[in-house]
Amino acid sequence: MSLLIAILLAVFVLPPPWGLVAVAAAGLLETGETYLWFRWSRRRRAAVGVEALIGRAGVATTDLWPEGQVKVDGELWQARCEAGADPGQTVTVRAIDGLTLDVVP
Repeated sequence: MSLLIAILLAVFVLPPPWGLVAVAAAGLLETGETYLWFRWSRRRRAAVGVEALIGRAGVATTDLWPEGQVKVDGELWQARCEAGADPGQTVTVRAIDGLTLDVVP
């Protein structure tokens, strides 16, 4: 946007040497801003797969004495809880063994 404004100023308002300076400065500003936005958007990788579930909270849908089912992010998973949990109790995913979640209350 600043580059467009600088070009319009150079064509219609500013005298010849200052118009080039304004366009060059706006071009550098736009390039720097684009670089910073690109770096900011790439600062971390997307969390995908079952490994992204570690640390998430879920709700026990069946008795977990020691195995049952939990709902994490709207999905039902087989789970194991050594401490045990009742239906409706909030649990946290501690680890993953195959497709079975290891949870703690």
